[in-house]
Amino acid sequence: MTANSPAVETLLKRRVQRLGPNVSTFYEEPVHLVKGEGAWVWDKAGRRYLDCYNNVAHVGHCHPKVVEAICQQANTLNTHTRYLHEGILDYADRLTATFAEPFSSVIMTCSGSEANDIALRMAQAVTGKTGIIATDHTYHGNTESVSRLSRTNPPIGGGADRVAYVPAPDSYRPLGGEAGMAHAHAFASAVEEKIAELESSGVGFSGMILCPYFANEGFPDLPMGWLAPTVEVIRKAGGVIIADEVQPGFGRTGTHMWAHQRMGFTPDIITLGKPMGNGHPVAGLVTSPEILATFRNSFRYFNTFGGNPVSCAAAMATLKVVQEEQLMENARDVGEYARQGLSQLAQKYDCIGDVRGSGLFFGAEMVLDKASKAPATEFTQRVVNGMRQQGVLINKLGIHYNVLKVRPPMVFGRAEADVFLQTLDAVLAVTPLEA
Repeated sequence: MTANSPAVETLLKRRVQRLGPNVSTFYEEPVHLVKGEGAWVWDKAGRRYLDCYNNVAHVGHCHPKVVEAICQQANTLNTHTRYLHEGILDYADRLTATFAEPFSSVIMTCSGSEANDIALRMAQAVTGKTGIIATDHTYHGNTESVSRLSRTNPPIGGGADRVAYVPAPDSYRPLGGEAGMAHAHAFASAVEEKIAELESSGVGFSGMILCPYFANEGFPDLPMGWLAPTVEVIRKAGGVIIADEVQPGFGRTGTHMWAHQRMGFTPDIITLGKPMGNGHPVAGLVTSPEILATFRNSFRYFNTFGGNPVSCAAAMATLKVVQEEQLMENARDVGEYARQGLSQLAQKYDCIGDVRGSGLFFGAEMVLDKASKAPATEFTQRVVNGMRQQGVLINKLGIHYNVLKVRPPMVFGRAEADVFLQTLDAVLAVTPLEA
């Protein structure tokens, strides 16, 4: 284990004193960042790191157009939506133009957690029921209601009686042992079973919340149409489908602006978050006018900071940069290039069991043995820390926490992909493959 520097130890002690225990940090030796630009960040000592992880700085750290938009609006006016201003409406117009019908109505919030909390209440308003289904390895935020959707970070008391869980999809080890649509039907059957349990329990079935890229589950390789059997089961039961686009949205997958489009299905509610304002705390959800009206008639909701003029300026500038700088196309091109490089490394190293992803959200599943597919969880953690020591920031996730997670800012280019691949090659060469 790497020893932390005295300066880092001092900061960690101050964090405990002022922020409390167990405030998580990345890496055995946390990075003290002081500056960012594009796909790069710098620490206190002036060392530069390649950021292959942060989708918060979606269009690049400190993008000048986003910074300018925030500063101009902050220098003019900032208040809440009980006063009229064009910014929230102009942004809603441009945002909803990226969706197909019937998605033309917006609620603005400050975080994805808030957006998902509202989405759960929307499903309740539409159906009159409270039961919700999620996968058993997901994360959708940290409000009281939303935190109970998680089995990986369960709150006190665990999931509420109204939450049912289905096994997370895994293309590398598919349910029933078969990939493709056999896997899809097995997943749909699990959802159908949980719907019946919720209905028989008395809480009823209001809907299912899922990330259409199944990001926290390890972004399994699922073909377009894979969710069709599940969608059919949910629709038959009268439930609502909530698509959490916080991680894969805004063009990250390279093929489509939104991951539900890539998967070929139409949800009822779409939630947005982290990348929306390039680091500014802005989030929201998009739905149909009918669902929004039902929600507004059932719940009194107001958010002081949601949709404020500065947040809307940040969000508008970010969306414009994605579109005008063709960053979705960049994600497609660079993502394909990087995955090809990972596939070449998989031929060299037995620890790489599977390479997958789309656009600038990709990675590799690390195994102790390709034949048994035994997860190399501890090894993966050592690789992540080894990359950090060599100046490249990545992380891990997945059902067994053995999938390298590469999710850089959308300005990440082929040159940066080469740095990532060369560094990974060097780290894998010196990291023992041990359990």
